[in-house]
Amino acid sequence: MEFKSYPDADLMFLSLADQIASELADFLRRNGKASLCVPGGTTPGPIFDTLSGVDLDWANVAVFLNDERWVPETSPRSNTRLLRERLIRGKAAAAQLVPLYAPADQPEDQLQALSDGLKPHLPISVLLLGMGADMHTASLFPGADKLDQALAADAPVLMALRADAAGEPRITLTAPHLKAAFCTHIVIRGAEKRAALERAANLSPSEAPVRVVLDHATVHWAE
Repeated sequence: MEFKSYPDADLMFLSLADQIASELADFLRRNGKASLCVPGGTTPGPIFDTLSGVDLDWANVAVFLNDERWVPETSPRSNTRLLRERLIRGKAAAAQLVPLYAPADQPEDQLQALSDGLKPHLPISVLLLGMGADMHTASLFPGADKLDQALAADAPVLMALRADAAGEPRITLTAPHLKAAFCTHIVIRGAEKRAALERAANLSPSEAPVRVVLDHATVHWAE
């Protein structure tokens, strides 16, 4: 793990957006295409704002979420809605947004179709993750109903998980497919999450799911 500390969050967001843009540009030069997998929530919003204005060959970039709440885009809790508002606009409007939600009562009803849509864009070129104070990442929550299966080396691309801390049912990329990303960044803020990160280094993935990506991730932290 590489740990980067910043004097303030604004500098962290700008620096991280610049690094992600540089990595995407490198993949585009070498392969003609790239994939960017990102978290929902409020923390990465400023990163998305900056990236949306970067001059890249966005038409050849596939963008998708680490995970999604099983709610339609009309819900204020939809991560897909956040992506459309903060990232898939400006110059980045040309990017391909690969869905992690499709209308159905339960995520299990759409798992195969959504997985099939993701597979052409794997392995992930650039992965940006968040982490909760409970040491979850994506929707790999400690105590989730199918966490062990989602952490397994032979886990499918996507799984539906349920956990008390998650609220709605979630759909998430599983551990081996997050772990296979070429470039991995974790962005966190505050003393509580830094302490959680330090604890995670000494725990098992079932206790601290973020552990599955820590060894080869760059962690970006600001107070």
